[in-house]
Amino acid sequence: MLTDPISDFLTRIRNANKAGHRVVDIPASNLKKEITKILFEQGYILSYKFEDDKVQGNIKIALKYDKFTKEPIIKKLQRVSKPGLRKYVNSDQLPRVLNGLGIAIISTSHGVMTSKQAKQEKVGGEVLCYVY
Repeated sequence: MLTDPISDFLTRIRNANKAGHRVVDIPASNLKKEITKILFEQGYILSYKFEDDKVQGNIKIALKYDKFTKEPIIKKLQRVSKPGLRKYVNSDQLPRVLNGLGIAIISTSHGVMTSKQAKQEKVGGEVLCYVY
């Protein structure tokens, strides 16, 4: 039984990065699909593919590495809001990660988005994770 699917999602990506894998398979959900799209749009992953089967489906994520140093592009994935302690913010309290160099992924009433997009739309929500 999985108590925190977002933490599992982030941990699978983190572990694959440390092991130097090119592709990681993750069980799919709508929230994980939205987070994957944001990671792709922001340039943290190379590509992704949603594979649907009869039950749940999978997300195949191609991880991105630096061409010269072979270091992973994602330095850190940090879960903020946990099932035991949810972290909600207003639109004027949205976090800046590494002074704007990283992103915070927010779950709002308008969908899942980065903190920069949430600030533009003037909506708050639950801070899911930080990526840099």
